[in-house]
Amino acid sequence: MAAMRPRMINLALQGGGALGALTWGMLDRLLEEPRIGIEAISATSAGAMNAAVLASGFANGGPAGARESLSGFWHAVGSSGYSLPAGNTAMATTPARMLAGLTRMFSPYQLNPFDINPLRNIIARAVDFPALRDRKAIRLFIAATRVRTGALRLFENAELDEDALLASACLPTLHHAIEIEGEAYWDGGYSGNPAVYPLIYRCRSPSILVMLLQPLQREDVPASAEAIRTRLAEFQFNAPFLREMRGLALARTAIESQGIVAGRLARRLRSLDFHVLEAADLIARLQVEKTLNVDLAFLLGLRDEGRAQAEAWLAKHFDRIGRESSIDLVQMFG
Repeated sequence: MAAMRPRMINLALQGGGALGALTWGMLDRLLEEPRIGIEAISATSAGAMNAAVLASGFANGGPAGARESLSGFWHAVGSSGYSLPAGNTAMATTPARMLAGLTRMFSPYQLNPFDINPLRNIIARAVDFPALRDRKAIRLFIAATRVRTGALRLFENAELDEDALLASACLPTLHHAIEIEGEAYWDGGYSGNPAVYPLIYRCRSPSILVMLLQPLQREDVPASAEAIRTRLAEFQFNAPFLREMRGLALARTAIESQGIVAGRLARRLRSLDFHVLEAADLIARLQVEKTLNVDLAFLLGLRDEGRAQAEAWLAKHFDRIGRESSIDLVQMFG
């Protein structure tokens, strides 16, 4: 009896600093699943790191190679610097809080004049960029933001190098802008977190799975200065994604209500099935400083939570992949 062909999906990975280890866990579980294949990944910031490391490992060793590469990357991140407390220390003075306070008074050009970024060496060791340029490699769309215009730039496989990945994760309060061919770039989250449209218009699979690291909603109204700043930051990094998804929801509604079936775009939009994987309860409990927490124990805990979330999602929604959405686009984004 012939083996069943895997159901191909496209992934959209949000950024979120160290919380990208949560996405690592989700990806780790998906890569164990022989019933699923990955056509392309659109990603931003920490999501971009996960995407490039996964695709590089996959090109060299299939799913097992991708899992090994992701593990090596995050273990390197967790071993790269000082540990930050993972507990709920709202009133404590931690290195992360001290850094956050300094970035409100000084720019990275003052705090870090030599632009030292340990992530550059980690990326150089973790990603085989020539392997990403192979025509059989998983397609990548890595988001960065042009500083001059605020416009989105997507780097694809043939354009990827250390600078492109660092541009996607370049928070302007922490790092110097990344210059590529005379253009300065900041974090892709300001213009696409992540960008979904390349998965719609430039890929074949109708299935799109979004892995979220920014909470779409919080029940409590923030009252403290820190809570307000946190929520404003979440608005800022969610806004491009929410606008794009709302546009898709409205387009699908218009096509279905008007009975439009002709035309390549209408057929493509009608065929899409959307899915969301998140750990909303966990993320809602975390303070903004946790995005800077690179303590290995904290990262491994996030990985385990991500795996559990992916396991539960697969058990509940696998049969919908390629057939129907597991979310209501209009209710969630319209």
